[in-house]
Amino acid sequence: MASVPKRPKVPRRRGGRDTGHPDPGSGLRGHPRFTPASHPQAAAGGSARGQRSADPLSGFLAWCGRAGVQLSPKVRLSRAGAVAGYGMLAAAELQAGEVLCSVPRAALLSQHTSAIRGLLRDAQESLQSQSGWVPLLLALLHEYTASSSPWQPYFSLWQDFRSLDHPMFWPEEERTRLLQGTGIPEAVDKDLANIHLEYSSIILPFMKAHPKIFDPKLHTLELYKELVAFVMAYSFQEPLEEEDEDEKGPNPPMMVPVADILNHVANHNANLEYSPVSAKPLGQQCLRMVTTQPISKGQEIFNTYGQMANWQLLHMYGFAEPYPGNSNDTADIQMVTVRKAALQRASSEAQQQLVAEQWDFLCQLEMVGEEGAFVLGWDEVLTEEELSTTLKVLCMSEEEFKEYKEQDGWEDNSEEEENSTLSNEALSRLKTPCKKLLYDSVLLTLESYGSDLKAEQDLLNNKEAYEKLSRREQQALHVRYGQKRILHQLLELVH
Repeated sequence: MASVPKRPKVPRRRGGRDTGHPDPGSGLRGHPRFTPASHPQAAAGGSARGQRSADPLSGFLAWCGRAGVQLSPKVRLSRAGAVAGYGMLAAAELQAGEVLCSVPRAALLSQHTSAIRGLLRDAQESLQSQSGWVPLLLALLHEYTASSSPWQPYFSLWQDFRSLDHPMFWPEEERTRLLQGTGIPEAVDKDLANIHLEYSSIILPFMKAHPKIFDPKLHTLELYKELVAFVMAYSFQEPLEEEDEDEKGPNPPMMVPVADILNHVANHNANLEYSPVSAKPLGQQCLRMVTTQPISKGQEIFNTYGQMANWQLLHMYGFAEPYPGNSNDTADIQMVTVRKAALQRASSEAQQQLVAEQWDFLCQLEMVGEEGAFVLGWDEVLTEEELSTTLKVLCMSEEEFKEYKEQDGWEDNSEEEENSTLSNEALSRLKTPCKKLLYDSVLLTLESYGSDLKAEQDLLNNKEAYEKLSRREQQALHVRYGQKRILHQLLELVH
């Protein structure tokens, strides 16, 4: 569902959930992850909401005991001391490699463990979708609203998924105003279109085929959208075995109780480890959260959701890390922006025609696309092959381009191949025409934002003014500022 814009050949930025759970709140800004509020649709369905204790955490911990989830005596789950909502804290000194919690596969909530797993298995062909999330979402729709669901104590931690505050829940005007230029509004538009399509074309027909289990008046499009946000923010995706990577699609997402309580920072101190599925009974196969470094008593324990840029964190999890905390932050230059910059410098119709031909050739090489982006990190270009080839081709003379085409884009230049990584130092050594084209492309990219770097720098430096901003304004500011800092750094490198 999460329509992360394509990042060609950059697996480190695929926006996935295979290295840890996607969580909406590192909470570095007090994100209200678990707001105790009633959920009208669930209440209307007669779920056990009203019967729960005032302390959902104690009920959840009791459930963990019954489900075989083992929590190390050296850790505790708590609101107090966590950066936001609930978190996991060290109750004693921890060394690297210690197991913090062990979650049996039988305690995972997935399409394979839900009470309706048989229905989902029988209908798997009709439940295929672009996102691959439909079976899990149907399982969640049922379990979340069924008073008899064994996962009700788990759900009690999230009584209102809108508190995740993903940009998909923001008014369109606010989303556009605060996030213009970041890539998030476009990603959200795709998400919402996919959500509506999946619900109308797959979910509704399935529910109508099983009226004793589903009721469209209870299991509404709005609840479906909220559960999509829940999956975006809290699900895990088990990595494929190496031998399966080329043959199978990604594993379906699943919910991993306890592990999903850990908050995220780029500089994390714990990882989720997956035991291979084996012939052992399901209750004896476990996932384990393990420390990656020593942790002091009282310190919060953080997981990672992968190498995620701030725009991905806000889009999928509802938060962003304040500058300079996110070492994985990136900025994009849309590929078509580089074409626009090349066309702007073409002084004749013949030169414009040459640019058009060069662009078409780059498309044939699959180096560029109308919706693609060049991805810039703090230390290097993450789409180095695409950007270096694009700059080189668009800066060729007609004669050079003709010769290049005749070789189908291949050149016998082993030295250039060896030095193809576009580190910051390599960017500063680009040929002058390439530097100029890249410089102009960055300027055009900066124009796409609704504010300038200086104004945002002043806001961040003025604590009083910053604290007057709404939470959404603060999150959007962190996204925009990090992207612009990377773009301005590039300007200096190629000036």
